[in-house]
Amino acid sequence: MEKTAAKRTTKVDKRAKIIESYKTYLLEHGKEPVSVFKFTQSIKLKEVDFYAFFSSFVGVKRAIWQSVFEDTVIILNGQDVYQDYSAREKLLAFFYTWIEELKKNRSYFLALYGAGKLPKGSLPRELGGFRQDFKEFAKTILQQGEEQEEIASRPYISEKYDEAIWLQVLFVFRFWVNDHSEGFERTDAAIEKSVNLAFDLMGKSALDTFVDFAKFLYQSK
Repeated sequence: MEKTAAKRTTKVDKRAKIIESYKTYLLEHGKEPVSVFKFTQSIKLKEVDFYAFFSSFVGVKRAIWQSVFEDTVIILNGQDVYQDYSAREKLLAFFYTWIEELKKNRSYFLALYGAGKLPKGSLPRELGGFRQDFKEFAKTILQQGEEQEEIASRPYISEKYDEAIWLQVLFVFRFWVNDHSEGFERTDAAIEKSVNLAFDLMGKSALDTFVDFAKFLYQSK
């Protein structure tokens, strides 16, 4: 049992070393390593060590995105007050906490996605895992919102809300990457305004009230 535990610890250390070394290489050279072979040589690991965890550098970038997301959720769940938040407050808390986690590696994200490097038409492959994880997370918030009537249940539309919230994630990230205000106060404002707008749009509107009233009148005939 002790030997097995030791091996697991070694693997975790190597994975972490690969991720941190990749970020360092990118920042120092302004580009990805030429090959996995040369990269692993430079950090004194065997090529097979890399492939034990990742199939390519895309996998490393994917792991970084997912790690930031996972750290954000851990922080949120560690706050007792978070469980008492409304759906709107939970999404706001997510974005504020997520940005704080992104700040820890801002230079890395700027190197990869700054100055318009994040494509508008297509999603970088490394965001795939984060997108899936976030949408599952968002569904729990949206479900709470519907149960507490913060969010209106609309046929064919409600099931698309998680995708709409994901687009908001991309909006906030793009805004933050290009934000040069002191303390990123403009990003904080963008988060507040965009989340409030999203919940206002998803909430019960005057149109919903009118439709409900029309249905009532029709059924009362």
